[in-house]
Amino acid sequence: MASREFLKILSSARLGDVLAQQKLAQAYMTGAFKTPIQPTNALIWLEKSFFSITNQGLEEIGSIQEEVSSLLDQVASIPLVETFNSPAFGFGWSSFWELAEKNIQDESSLAAKWQLANLLVNPAYQETQSQLVDWLDKTMTPPSLEKVAGLDFAGLQKLAREYLKELSEIDSPFTASAKELLIKLQPKNEALSSLWNAWLTNKNEEALLQAAELGLTLAKLTLGLRLAQLDGSNSKSNASLKKAAHWLELAAKDGDRDAWYALGEIYRRPQFSGYNAAESDRCFDRAAELGHAQAQLRKGANLWRKREKSEEKVRGLQASYWVWQAHQQDVAEAKELIGKILESCPNPKSNEWLELAQYAERAINHHAEYKLDEDWLLLCHRIVIANQFNFSKSELLLCEVGQLQHEHCVVVDIRWELPKILPRLIQIETIQQRRALLAAGKVFAGSDANIEGNLRQRRYRFDRVSNWLTDTFSRGTKNQTDAELV
Repeated sequence: MASREFLKILSSARLGDVLAQQKLAQAYMTGAFKTPIQPTNALIWLEKSFFSITNQGLEEIGSIQEEVSSLLDQVASIPLVETFNSPAFGFGWSSFWELAEKNIQDESSLAAKWQLANLLVNPAYQETQSQLVDWLDKTMTPPSLEKVAGLDFAGLQKLAREYLKELSEIDSPFTASAKELLIKLQPKNEALSSLWNAWLTNKNEEALLQAAELGLTLAKLTLGLRLAQLDGSNSKSNASLKKAAHWLELAAKDGDRDAWYALGEIYRRPQFSGYNAAESDRCFDRAAELGHAQAQLRKGANLWRKREKSEEKVRGLQASYWVWQAHQQDVAEAKELIGKILESCPNPKSNEWLELAQYAERAINHHAEYKLDEDWLLLCHRIVIANQFNFSKSELLLCEVGQLQHEHCVVVDIRWELPKILPRLIQIETIQQRRALLAAGKVFAGSDANIEGNLRQRRYRFDRVSNWLTDTFSRGTKNQTDAELV
């Protein structure tokens, strides 16, 4: 069921309110107000907003251009391929080309280039592409789109491939995706397949070299690993590290994480003429970002060793993230290290706030019945979280609930009030912990930041709430199961 706030925005949008129309589109893109994510509806409302803006008076032409530019930036975030059957697709199509034709490489222009390339050349969307050919035959290209005017579908695909190549050669949020799509588009002719099969079947070195020269990423990687003797081969010849680095760099440019990791090892070898510790770390970091488990462990361990020199606000947070990522991929060494960095408390039944948290949970579930004031409700959520993560009383009262949760842990930092108490990093290990954080985060996000007051006021309120919870819920609690309460 739609929330009241969503219905209010929808009503204003239908009356032509430009800001409401854009808010509605954003809700359909992000799922705000519990709205189902529907890119098609988002594009429809952005088109309505566009016409609402452009239908304003000519005396506001400067302001109109600025508003249109801002609106097109929102359009760039919509997955174009998912809106093909939308009545607003024509608006989206022309908007994306207008953004892509910009000479500047801002984020919206790059996003538009990626979306167009993904729609036009991705093999996964061949059916949509065939339908697009028919749609283009019936559609006139707007005169403002000079670059694509007169181009047939093949011409548009050629332009899309140029966009892909451009995106793969720069540092942007779409670089990895562009490289991955380019790999999919590599020629898979019979000659290349036979060369690779010759290597797999007969270990034909010449066939492997030819496959690598023809652009097969896996062949580049394999050749580089063999030349560096990093593939477990028993070759007794001296490793040709310079040639190995050449082939691995080519595979790395294709987005291969194993190639990045191998390059990191080569740059660390003393016998390599290009020895460079800083470049080695960069390669390992890139491999970690692409999901290489050992690289993630290595990066996390490095950050942990250098934590005293780190300028991060909470020391060890970055290290814990990368070690946790490796741990998620079942790297055995990561388990031991993550235990040193993150505290663990997966069993709330053993924590000191258990009984009070049980009462607080019941009060939250029936807060309308008990007519709890907002500050009392916030404190009940604090008590539940404190029990899940075994907080001290000071941490319970002072932690910034909205800033606690990170992907893998909670960061308890109350130095803003008690400077001598060091921050703690606690691993999120159970579904109950995540649910408690999610529920509290929603309540705190909609509350007044000053409603809880200073430390003295919080202590006073804690005593009152604790006494009320105990007096109200202590009777009959023993008949409830732990599963209902924690």
